[in-house]
Amino acid sequence: MAEELDEIELLDEGSDQLYEHLRLEVDRGQEAIRIDKYMAEHVPHSSRNRIQKAADAGFVHVGGRAVKSNYKVRPGDVITLMLDRPHYDTTIEPEDIPLDIVYEDDDLMVINKPAGMVVHPGCGNFSGTLVNAIAWHLRDVPGYDPNDPQVGLVHRIDKDTSGLLVAAKTPEAKTELGAQFFNHDTHRSYNALVWGNFSEDSGRIEGNIGRDERDRLRMAVYPAGGDVGKTAVTHYRILERYGYTTLVECRLETGRTHQIRAHMKHIGHPLFADERYGGTEILRGERTASYKAYIQNCFRLCPRQALHARTLGFRHPRTGEQMDFSSALPADMQALIEKWRKYIKQ
Repeated sequence: MAEELDEIELLDEGSDQLYEHLRLEVDRGQEAIRIDKYMAEHVPHSSRNRIQKAADAGFVHVGGRAVKSNYKVRPGDVITLMLDRPHYDTTIEPEDIPLDIVYEDDDLMVINKPAGMVVHPGCGNFSGTLVNAIAWHLRDVPGYDPNDPQVGLVHRIDKDTSGLLVAAKTPEAKTELGAQFFNHDTHRSYNALVWGNFSEDSGRIEGNIGRDERDRLRMAVYPAGGDVGKTAVTHYRILERYGYTTLVECRLETGRTHQIRAHMKHIGHPLFADERYGGTEILRGERTASYKAYIQNCFRLCPRQALHARTLGFRHPRTGEQMDFSSALPADMQALIEKWRKYIKQ
């Protein structure tokens, strides 16, 4: 159920039909408390924040009518979670899918994810994901249950982003690693090709990130310190300039959904080939037919946002040793960058 609530953030609006995913009847002796608190206590592996998102989206109903998260439950209330897609089985089955394992020990594994692979089963992607592959790889490890939220992936990256991820094999490892991510004690950097040139060699982007009110599949940047969205900070450094595009290194101080993609668009530099954030438009350059053809060839070389999780660093959850990993740029981004290098020389 927790995974289904997570998917609320990524659904399209406009569905007229709702499907029941959960039904609760409030006990006769229940005191009047907020529905988000009540459901968080009664829905396995859920949280108050997830319930609030569901209520904000109009998916939490009492007596057949949508209610807000501040609704006070009453004895005998029938609460239903109604989502705009049919219920699906979220059981994670092991699948024999090759993994690029950078490091592995008894506590954790670091994986280099290819672009195009979904990290976790969800709406429209119920198999072939990274966690299905991990389940197969660890199928003979005693005590590892891929359906137990206390083990497995500690963080996520987008389907069309490539690069490094860490997965925990034990509850103790996941708890410790999760705390490091929560407290911003990890080190993560990404390489991205973005539209436009920069006047500076480095910079800092600070702005809350929250769901775009006009497009729920996209994130937007809101004023830092405001009530909308969550605090997000990205540091960037220029690696190479190609005139109309720039190769940058982005270092995450926080880890929000689509953080780099949303922040770079916010400062006028969308990621190259990032369709969701406007990067598949020709945003810089000439108006000639030959230049337009050149850009289309670039899009064919790397038909996804040009973003790669290049480095990952954390303390080992058991030994405390600092662990640092790096991953070479994948072939599609290498080819794209080389094409721009040749272009600027010409």
